[in-house]
Amino acid sequence: MKTRLTIGSRGSKLALIQTEMIIAALKKANPRLEINLSKIKTTGDRERNKPFDDMEGSGIFVKEIETALLDGRIDLAVHSLKDMMTDVPRGLCLAAVTERADPRDVLVSAGGKKLAELPPGARIGTGSPRRAVQLTALRPNVQVQSIRGNVDSRLRRVSSGELDGVIVAAAGIIRLGLQDRITEYLPIDSFLPAVGQGALALEARADDKETLALVAPLNHMPTWQSVTAERAFLRAMGGGCTTPIAALGTVKGDTLRLSGMVSDVDGTRILKDVEEGKPDEAEQIGIRLARKFLDAVSAAFIAGVKKSG
Repeated sequence: MKTRLTIGSRGSKLALIQTEMIIAALKKANPRLEINLSKIKTTGDRERNKPFDDMEGSGIFVKEIETALLDGRIDLAVHSLKDMMTDVPRGLCLAAVTERADPRDVLVSAGGKKLAELPPGARIGTGSPRRAVQLTALRPNVQVQSIRGNVDSRLRRVSSGELDGVIVAAAGIIRLGLQDRITEYLPIDSFLPAVGQGALALEARADDKETLALVAPLNHMPTWQSVTAERAFLRAMGGGCTTPIAALGTVKGDTLRLSGMVSDVDGTRILKDVEEGKPDEAEQIGIRLARKFLDAVSAAFIAGVKKSG
């Protein structure tokens, strides 16, 4: 078994907190394991001023880290699972997925006003087309402002009065210790999260059996099954990280329930549906849900969804 491990991570505050969580878990299971941290700047970190829609391709927060894995400069990568592409590069594998934190989106608003209490014309910031279309469906009389930046910078735009509120992931704001800033947890029925939201992914080389063995105990099977269904759904829909597609899998007993949402680019048509099955059929559940959507809409609609990704 390895006695040394090099872990790659983005250098953002949230990414480092998440990576330290993984390091602590690995050291608890393997007290003699020496772990080195390598901070890697990704395309998404370098091009902070560009909206996601202007980024070419997908995986803008993981590609450089995956290159470091393939080159042997690091042994393990820690990602927010929602940042990963649905197709892992040849030679790499998804080694483990941690137990999912709260998958919901939250509203942080000026004056502690809940979404229903915000006045018409209120300016709500988000960098996610998925959140934007769901927000518009629920509150068509607010202004959606496209923003980028880390959680801290987004919250500052509310404190400064530049925005009346922002919508961010609950998991990130909680891991940063900023949960006291949360005004409202948005209901899953109205705000389905991004695929993989709230879960951390551990990626390694597929032939690195020692690293795979080290991280295997960190895998949380119900979360693994849930996100497997979500990622299969997203892959079958042909979507990417900027596509207005959402999904959430939940395992209760011997049933995996997958809820999905797909929208055209401007949110004029939003579709939702559900598929269920046994947890060990996660991949097939995701594909079946995608087929429901593909059977229900026109080729032009799906083309529009794919174009936005």
